[in-house]
Amino acid sequence: MAETLPLFPLGTVLLPGASLPLHVFEPRYRQLTVDLVTGAVPDKEFGVVAVREGWTPDDDGMAGLHGIGCTAELRDVRRLPDGRFDIVTRGARRFRLLDLDAESMPYLIASVEFLPDADTPPADDLIRMLAGAARDAHRRYCATAWKTGDWSEPEPDIDPSALPHVLAADCLLPIADRQRLLEQTCPVERLRLVRALLARETGLMEQLRAVPAPITTYAVEHSSN
Repeated sequence: MAETLPLFPLGTVLLPGASLPLHVFEPRYRQLTVDLVTGAVPDKEFGVVAVREGWTPDDDGMAGLHGIGCTAELRDVRRLPDGRFDIVTRGARRFRLLDLDAESMPYLIASVEFLPDADTPPADDLIRMLAGAARDAHRRYCATAWKTGDWSEPEPDIDPSALPHVLAADCLLPIADRQRLLEQTCPVERLRLVRALLARETGLMEQLRAVPAPITTYAVEHSSN
């Protein structure tokens, strides 16, 4: 069943369970923030979808956006003296973009359908093996990329279906890879994918002897687009 969401296109991919700080300065998204805070938008939830490189939703409509996005739950708001906002959000539910309305509100309104995981429970032994391999790949990535104390092991009781998104949130994967993780609805394949992506990135860092910029810098740069 189609539902509607305010839409905030960004130059990054939000994953379920991941924190996303945003610096809101554009007037239409200031209005969205006000509407979220005052309850004009229910549940303090809006949609985040990644903009395709070289495209803009204002000029290209839906063609300028990836087809799968993630809702963001508003967790904290700080209004600045000049009317801008610093907000903190958290990824929640994946959705498929069906249509865009650019006329009803100052910001985009999207018609969406929510996208649950495929209902095919895998064998417990396979899930445990893949989850362990994904955690190992994450541990090697973080040990290579970050200083000691800049990262921590994910909690042991995280649901294996949610684990790939939690692991990827700590890592600076390219947008295309994050989008692949977001779109993957099979928990088994998602675990395999995140392990492969993190192993690849670790190998590149070791080969190039270079590490990525800190996560906080990445969030600020991409959230202000």
